Order: sequence, then C-alpha cells, then structure tokens
Amino acid sequence: MASSLTCAGIIWAFLSFLCAAASCVGFFMPYWLLGSQLEKSVSFGTFRRCSYPVRDESRQITVMVEQCGRYASFQAIPSAEWRICTVVTGLGCGLLLLVALTALMGCCVSELISRTVGRVAGGIQFLGG
Repeated sequence: MASSLTCAGIIWAFLSFLCAAASCVGFFMPYWLLGSQLEKSVSFGTFRRCSYPVRDESRQITVMVEQCGRYASFQAIPSAEWRICTVVTGLGCGLLLLVALTALMGCCVSELISRTVGRVAGGIQFLGG
C-alpha cells in the first residue's frame, strides 16, 4: 500500500480523524448544558436531552422523565437558534468526517491526494470547524 502523503500529511490525516471523531461524539452527547430542575439533575445538547419535564394532562402536573432521548421532532427543539445550532454543528461534523476519512484513505492509496486536493480539503476542514 503506497501513500501519496508526506510524513506531515499522514500526521494531518490521523489528527483530522481524531478531531472529527471528538467533534461527532461531542455533537451526539447530551451533556452540553448541565443543571437541575424540580430537584433532579438535567442535561441537554443540541438534539438530545436527559431528565426533562413533561406535562401530565391527566393529573395536571409536571413530572420529570428520567431518561435520555432525542427531541420528538425537529420542531420540538426549544428555539430557532438551537435548531440552527443543530444544523450548523451537524453539517460541520459531517464535513470534518468527510475530509478525515478521505485523508485516511490517502494514507493507503497512492495518488489519491495531490497538493490541490490537500489544499481544498484544508479549506473544507476550516469551513467545517
């Protein structure tokens, strides 16, 4: 397996993969904001939440659901800003992952990544970040 990458390119590929993986894990984990509500600890991220209040219409009270899960729909995300954050962060993680996987393939396939492709990938990575 020949590589078209230099030593710096191989290091870039592995660091890109590690950063993309960390970004994706951070995006999917619901621990962006931590706090407490109704004497229970709560946390949530862009599209997941843990221990959240729901209204029990039969008893006319608010109860805490002590489990983690996604919002029921995109419109259930609390605010327009939070929805925008979800879309932008998700797109950024997707771009970072695309560049990282392409760079890792460049470690194994010769002539896959040229100087121009490397510069374009760096620009896409900058945009994704």
